[in-house]
Amino acid sequence: MSRRTSIFLTAFGVWSWVIWITFAKNLWDSDRAWAADGSPTGYFIVHAVLTVVSFVLGTVIGVIGWRGLKARRRQSA
Repeated sequence: MSRRTSIFLTAFGVWSWVIWITFAKNLWDSDRAWAADGSPTGYFIVHAVLTVVSFVLGTVIGVIGWRGLKARRRQSA
């Protein structure tokens, strides 16, 4: 994997966490996320699942990029 690709994947992983943490905070505070009795709505559940999947994918992609960077450093040493 090229250095450029590794940097891109690592940056994507970090960016994904920044974006989805912000989204999760906004989701939690959303009026549409909670029913009048305090239970989560379908809107909340769907978007919470989307957020968790995005965290997992962002982490996996970031780790792949980070490992690519480490491998390139070992090759050049």
